Amino acid sequence: MGYNMARNLQTKLPSADTIRVYDINTDAVERFTKDTKALGRGAAVEAATNVREAAENSEVTITVLPEPSHVQSVFGQILKPPLSTSVVANSDRLFIDCSTIDPTSSKEVARAVHTTQQGRFVDAPMSGGVVGATAGTLTFMLGAPDDLVDRVSPILTMMGKRVLHCGAQGAGLSGKLTNNYLLAINNIATAEAMNLGITLGLDPQVLGNLINSSTGKCWPSELNNPVKGVVAGAPVEKDYSGGFGISLMRKDLGLALKAAEEVQAKLELGNRAQEVYETVEQQENCKGKDFSVVYRYISGSA
Repeated sequence: MGYNMARNLQTKLPSADTIRVYDINTDAVERFTKDTKALGRGAAVEAATNVREAAENSEVTITVLPEPSHVQSVFGQILKPPLSTSVVANSDRLFIDCSTIDPTSSKEVARAVHTTQQGRFVDAPMSGGVVGATAGTLTFMLGAPDDLVDRVSPILTMMGKRVLHCGAQGAGLSGKLTNNYLLAINNIATAEAMNLGITLGLDPQVLGNLINSSTGKCWPSELNNPVKGVVAGAPVEKDYSGGFGISLMRKDLGLALKAAEEVQAKLELGNRAQEVYETVEQQENCKGKDFSVVYRYISGSA
């Protein structure tokens, strides 16, 4: 997703600006520099050799990483002394972390940034997947103080279409994990309901239309239905390829469960749902697939 987000950002920034990119996947960095050079417009692009080089002397640093440990490691490298005089003198330096991690880890990183007086840190996890990142239609859930919203929002809207300010730093992640907890449950429930109706003799298209015209309608049933022939273009039509990977859904659900435990919020279905995703991910014909592949397991075809 970071590749496509950076593409949108680069094309919408003026030529006087410079984007410095870094990824442990050097092939992706090389491809990005070649692709943007071929466009002949937008901000200049430089390839950094490490995260420190990418962030140092940058006015705005945007990070998109898979796990809390990765975010902590990257910012450990960025914040490690000695710092250049230009970095120390720039109190307006801004860090925007778009990773989906737990709020507690994000707050720890924010505290490290602010304690070392190296700038301001906000969380802005996104929703919309690879398709949204490519099209520039992502929704960002922003956790930031009020005085930073007007500065951060125009940057995010270069990569998406909507910015929802959820509250103080950490609130964006709280909102994202809450939403994805519901998504994880709805996805399993949709698979169960479709399997139940089909087993009872209902035509899949008739059943899908019934659900999506009634109170059972939800995102997994309406746009990501797990049964072939119900929703054109859904991952199931391509053997569950593309879309939102089941490993990512399992990860986000785990983060939501961790956050709930920290604040003692009762979740009746969460642990059982996590067991389902862990079991499905272990099936050979489900690994690496879109999370709607849960249907393959529930219907007995895994």
